[in-house]
Order: sequence, then structure tokens, then C-alpha cells
Amino acid sequence: MNSEYIFSGIRDQGSASGKGIVMKLSIVLAGVVLLSSVRIDGQAQRASMQGVWRVAEVQIAGSKPQTIVFGEARPNLTIITPKYYSRVEVQSDGPRPIPADIAKATADELRAVWGPFVAEAGTYEFTGADVVTMKPIASKSPAAMAPGAFIVYGFKQTGDTIWLTQQKNQSGPFPSPVTFKLVRVE
Repeated sequence: MNSEYIFSGIRDQGSASGKGIVMKLSIVLAGVVLLSSVRIDGQAQRASMQGVWRVAEVQIAGSKPQTIVFGEARPNLTIITPKYYSRVEVQSDGPRPIPADIAKATADELRAVWGPFVAEAGTYEFTGADVVTMKPIASKSPAAMAPGAFIVYGFKQTGDTIWLTQQKNQSGPFPSPVTFKLVRVE
């Protein structure tokens, strides 16, 4: 089944592995969240987004809206420091196959193993009250690392849960934005 993958806001065509829908989701950067709090002098400030997060749910807008719940079969982790993020995800409906001999694996076998795997790291900055801009430095997807590549998200936070909604990337606004729900791990 051909699926359109979404990765860092750059769309690629997926492979036909028959293992179910594999969504390469955009920078689920998680923790790029803004906590609103008040300093002693009464001015608003952002609390730290540092920590470890995991994607719990993804909502895909458009003509065929879809919600994907990330359970044990879709392990993922996003780590955020004051300026940087790193994330890894397995985006498959079940365990990825283990080829008997990787040196002799077919193209389809390699796609089944590596296609659902997402890896990315980069920088982020708050560019508005409810807006964060992310810029990949290293990624499994070469398109995500292209000069000038970025993605802008709207976000909100309630407690240890954040929602990031795609707004635009270097190519323009997203016609069917994806919203990521992340929960704090630590």
C-alpha cells in the first residue's frame, strides 16, 4: 500500500511494504512547549521545556481525517535541551522484521526495516507567544537537512502534555496540518 509520509514537513512517497500504514511524521519535537508562568517582577516568562517526551497521539487533518494512537508497537522518544532537540521513532503497526542476512536483504526487506524508522536532531527557538520554529541539523531524511529547511508549529500545553500543530515550512503553509500530542516521560 502506498502511503504519503510526512517527515519534517517535507513529503516523500512511501514504500509498498504491506505492513500497514507507516507515517513519517514531522518533527515531533516534542518538548518545544511554552509553559506560561509569572516571574517575581510580574512579567510572563517561559518555563524550561527541557526533558524527555513521547508522542502519544497524532491527528491528521484533511479530507480523510485520521487519529493514530502511539502505543507499545510505536516506540519513540524526544529529548529537549535549552536549544536543541533529538528524536527517534518507530512508525509501524507492529514490530519491524529482522533480516536473516542484512548483506543479502532485498530492497523491499530493507525498506520494511528502515522505512518506519525516523531519526532527527536540530535546534529550535520560540518565535512567538504560541509559536516555535525548528531547524533540523541531522536527519535520516536528506530533504529535512536541506539548507534553509525549517518547520513552524503552533503549540499549547496543559500540565505534562503538549500539542504541536504544523503551520508552515520553507515551502509554505500546510493545507492539512498534523497535530502531535506529546506527554512528558521525565
